[in-house]
Amino acid sequence: MKKIFVLDTNVLLHDPKAIFAFEDNDVVVPIVVIEELDKFKKDVNEIGRNARQVSRILDEYRQKGKLSQGVKLEGGGCLRVELNHQSPERLPSELIATKADNRILATALNLKHDNLPVILVTKDTNLRIKADALGMKAEDFESDTITLDELYSGEVEITVDPGAIEQFYSQGELPAADPKPHPNEFALIKNSANPSQTALARFNHHKNAFVPIANTKHGIWGISARNKQQQYALDLLLNDDIRLVTLVGRAGTGKTLIALAAGLEKTIENRAFQRLVVSRPVFPLGKDIGFLPGDIEEKLRPWMQPIRDNLDFLMGASASAVAGRAKGKKDLQSLFDLGMIEVEPLTYIRGRSMPNQYLIVDEAQNLTPHEIKTIITRAGEGTKVVLTGDPYQIDNPYIDSSSNGLTYVVERFKDEPIAGHITLVKGERSDLAELAATLL
Repeated sequence: MKKIFVLDTNVLLHDPKAIFAFEDNDVVVPIVVIEELDKFKKDVNEIGRNARQVSRILDEYRQKGKLSQGVKLEGGGCLRVELNHQSPERLPSELIATKADNRILATALNLKHDNLPVILVTKDTNLRIKADALGMKAEDFESDTITLDELYSGEVEITVDPGAIEQFYSQGELPAADPKPHPNEFALIKNSANPSQTALARFNHHKNAFVPIANTKHGIWGISARNKQQQYALDLLLNDDIRLVTLVGRAGTGKTLIALAAGLEKTIENRAFQRLVVSRPVFPLGKDIGFLPGDIEEKLRPWMQPIRDNLDFLMGASASAVAGRAKGKKDLQSLFDLGMIEVEPLTYIRGRSMPNQYLIVDEAQNLTPHEIKTIITRAGEGTKVVLTGDPYQIDNPYIDSSSNGLTYVVERFKDEPIAGHITLVKGERSDLAELAATLL
């Protein structure tokens, strides 16, 4: 039996193509949604872009027939802009009838009263609660969401016969059994007879075998991996054949620090890339303090300061780790002056082409799937892109832990040989930070 899906404004602002996501069922857009979209159409951000795209889609179908009566969709359903069924009489008196959300809810309720199988689709949690309280079925729009429990971790454990680990080290590879791992997926290889005998490996898609990970025992830029996930991360970050790396982990797991250390190593030490570019979205924690004085560099300094703090730490760590090496190292400011390190916001990345650069995007969980796409498509020949973030720490009000761009790209790229991912689980910042991340 066909269903009728009533779409909230936030669904269309999240994904303009949501109209086509309901197979052969009918899609209803209340007229108040069109009015709300009109408020966003002049915005210069992604929300404005999406509002304009929805308007173009609706206008395209308007030319095929009357939207008020319903126009056939390619999937077999109908698209209709609902002008009727707006009476607020079925709303309880506590709900203000002039409020847009409540008018959308009233439209769905009135359609349901006609004995039609109606489902309200909204990303507004409170609207779903109100709908449920009134006996209306409501759903979140989840066509592009990935629950964190199901998110690809980037690692597995495998048990092998006695002698296989010795063979692995002597031959430099271990054939993979079915089912085949994902490209660049890591494995903790255990001896079945002696579980304490282990090896760390990465699946090489081209060889169809596990190969040893990079030896980072002596560390890079004064820091060393403190757990196996960090070893996995460094293997991805230092491998020039892997062009996209995603690092997911809660606060204190070392995502940003090891990404910056690897970037400095590959750019400054090995000269494998022309420059290290570090960026992050501009979203405040807590209440925004308002406009900041000064030029563009001065305005952005508070937002970029966490990156500079990590770079300062790494420069000091590197200087103290290797005797005599510090004398030949340039200080941080001179590297900035030479253009070998750039720290900048993502605001002005659209339209750029970035060849032969080591690009790190920190706090990527605050980006939408479209913004992530915009960033990755800026990568020119020879560029490596590193995305780091914690899906549990999202400041962008239009996305959540399952619909953000970081988790989206992890799932989309997990089968690509030029991409690698690892989820870091153990906090290494301090005992206090780890305890806070666990308990709070």
